[in-house]
Amino acid sequence: MTTSSELRARARTTLHGKWTEPVLLALVYFIVFSVIGILERIPLIGWVASLVLTGPLMLGLYGYFQDLVRERNPSIGGLFSGFNRFSEAFILNLLVGIFTFLWMLLFIIPGIIAAIRYSQAFFILRDNPGIGGLEAIRRSKEMMAGNKGRYFVFCLSYLGWAILGLIPLGIGLLWVVPYFYTGLAHFYEDLNRANYVEPPLQPGLNNYQY
Repeated sequence: MTTSSELRARARTTLHGKWTEPVLLALVYFIVFSVIGILERIPLIGWVASLVLTGPLMLGLYGYFQDLVRERNPSIGGLFSGFNRFSEAFILNLLVGIFTFLWMLLFIIPGIIAAIRYSQAFFILRDNPGIGGLEAIRRSKEMMAGNKGRYFVFCLSYLGWAILGLIPLGIGLLWVVPYFYTGLAHFYEDLNRANYVEPPLQPGLNNYQY
């Protein structure tokens, strides 16, 4: 399995010469979620707005960096592409929040493990237009079996960068966020390759190698 340092190196390679747009996307991301944070102060209306907007925005965020890693030249507008699958993204975000909260009732550690278990769900949902939120969660749990510790270590490896990003009034986070999410996308791609199974030949087809 690929190590955390190798995944970070891949992220830097992906971002080399392309930092401007991901940094601008991070800025838009911070602005949007700051507005959502302000709305949350409004009783009921703010809570509903946060619940409705977060899922599609997260799907768009994950999708942007997924496309970046796959060299599909995404645009900043991709942050809002999750609204094209609003219902699935909304349900996924709601279910992840509910399940994680229920595990947190047992103790903090089970809640963290649950969050890690569901960590690939947005990538999976975007990769599979025909599935819903619950199926994306189920597939994420399968994909993360035996990989939860590696994911935790990978995320922990960005802690120093996050602290450095906070020092100059948080401005450095505009670079840390793209670096982190690009690494996450590479983590997902690595899991995809590890879990890939060659599809069986269709009946009646010759077993020729092309």
